[in-house]
Amino acid sequence: MSLFADRADAGRRLAEVLERWRGQDAVVCGIPRGGVVVAAEVARALGRPLDVAVVRKLGAPSNQEFAVGAIADGVRVVSPGAVQNAGVTPEQLNFVEDMERVELRRRIERFGQPRLDVIGRTAIIVDDGVATGATAIAACQSLKARGAASVVLATPVAPANWRPGQDVCDEYICLSPQPDFWAVGQFYDDFTQTEDAEVEQLLRNA
Repeated sequence: MSLFADRADAGRRLAEVLERWRGQDAVVCGIPRGGVVVAAEVARALGRPLDVAVVRKLGAPSNQEFAVGAIADGVRVVSPGAVQNAGVTPEQLNFVEDMERVELRRRIERFGQPRLDVIGRTAIIVDDGVATGATAIAACQSLKARGAASVVLATPVAPANWRPGQDVCDEYICLSPQPDFWAVGQFYDDFTQTEDAEVEQLLRNA
């Protein structure tokens, strides 16, 4: 049996462990697309504003689902170990990055990042799950670059043996660390792909 019915269910349950940020000067930042659905529930429960942290995974050419890195606006994260394991050449990595930067720019323009000022505030970064951690790390670096006073990374599920470095975020919260982890979707009954229009609607409603 899966851990969560869907992303909204995961968001409501994640909000329960983030309760201490209710009333604090914090912004909840979802990673599009699916992470925004989770983040919207967190923001609603805590009474905090909702924003986006747009990042793009750099997938291995042989397996796009296997992240060898990630990018955000002004941020580039690459895992040398993942690059080596996947046999990705520098030329292949550059090609993938060029392609993903086009999509990154499209999403930034569509979702309107940055929508909110995070300077001097706590940024609570939320995704629907962490697999390799590349996109989460890129999001944290992006929010730090935007001037957040502190960065909290929160996710419903992640590998039990994964943690961000102390230089990545100020606090890491995982609702359900899993020792047997192969994909985020395995922990959801409904892991239907989130569309751009849903992300836009959630941001408007917030």
